[in-house]
Amino acid sequence: MGNERNWASNLTYRASRVEHPTSIDALRALLAQGGPVRMLGSRHCFNDIADTEGALIALDRLPAVFEVSPERDAVRVAGGLRYGDIAPLLAAEGLALANLASLPHISVAGAVATGTHGSGDAIGSLASAVRALTIVTPGGETRELRRGDVDFDGAVVSLGALGAVVDLTLDVEPTYDVAQHVFEHPSWDAILTDLEAVTGIGTSVSVFSTWQHTDVADQIWVKQRLPEAREAARESLFESLGAEAAASKRHPILGVDPVACTEQLGAPGPWFERLAHFKLEFTPSAGAEIQSEYLVPRADAVAAIQAVRSLAGQISPLLLVNEIRTVKADDLWLSSSHGTEAVGIHFTWKPDEAAVRAFLPTLEAALPPTARPHWGKVFALDAAEVRERYPRFDDFAALAARFDPERRLVNPYLERLGL
Repeated sequence: MGNERNWASNLTYRASRVEHPTSIDALRALLAQGGPVRMLGSRHCFNDIADTEGALIALDRLPAVFEVSPERDAVRVAGGLRYGDIAPLLAAEGLALANLASLPHISVAGAVATGTHGSGDAIGSLASAVRALTIVTPGGETRELRRGDVDFDGAVVSLGALGAVVDLTLDVEPTYDVAQHVFEHPSWDAILTDLEAVTGIGTSVSVFSTWQHTDVADQIWVKQRLPEAREAARESLFESLGAEAAASKRHPILGVDPVACTEQLGAPGPWFERLAHFKLEFTPSAGAEIQSEYLVPRADAVAAIQAVRSLAGQISPLLLVNEIRTVKADDLWLSSSHGTEAVGIHFTWKPDEAAVRAFLPTLEAALPPTARPHWGKVFALDAAEVRERYPRFDDFAALAARFDPERRLVNPYLERLGL
């Protein structure tokens, strides 16, 4: 195939071909051809989780399923659709999702399979909104799983190891508006003195830093559902942090034109035009970049951030921006917030993968031994260590063996994890 790459262009796929079936029958026919196979989403993973020497199958041309439940509390969508595709359709129905990731360009099935998340103390990962999913296994069987089924918690964050997720049913709620505020130069000491107060001051909170300075962070973004109930408390908190409200629109990466970012300065707008950091019609973040992320239990968050702070001199030359977010606990076996309220420490690196990979062992050694790397981003942690941090990993391995007994979905990434 030769020139097919992921979104950031740091990975060239080894697959012999990319197929785009236009029906479930066509998908089954492709699977019936045998050989190694993997599912390809919107290509926003930075490692080889989706790669294979066989066929890559993209689900983006399957029928664009979008069905609101009669109770209007759920929507069934095609796995290949992007969040940016379904959000305006939901809004037109007067409905909303609880949260979005920082960019809306990612496919629903791919984001869920890798445990992708947004931010919010009271909001789970994108996978936690899944109440049902339909999987076509490599053998061509259709498996439908619903919340409460014995295998459901193992099948949602699946790493692509179970088959093609052709549709998902997501929890929805009545639509709502959000206002986004940005505050600059908050004191790190003050943030870490009461991290819970900072992350709990809005519906969704992100702390950004380039680590060029260790005394102050660059920005804190606060996304707040309207009507606001804690506006005075928010202003008081940021005054105590020594932070001031941004005078104009900002980009997470200092010095970058914020035109691609969702509206700020407290201007109210629909949920899907505020919860993501970036607009669908623009290239998100920097484009040419590498990403890593580690999620730690809330109890270990301050120690983890202090560890990053201690390495600022090594991190800053490699870094575009570091973002700190929170995720509510869930019961999904391979979710990075499985069993714990989590704090994510996300690194958007400059596109120097060799230098980043050379540094990651130092970073990972400094983080608490509870840190779980994001499945779709670059990490160096030993596979045995990764498995130990997921108490249901062996159960997931057994589930994957049942769905894919011929191991056609097992690629080098999954082999490294011991699947």
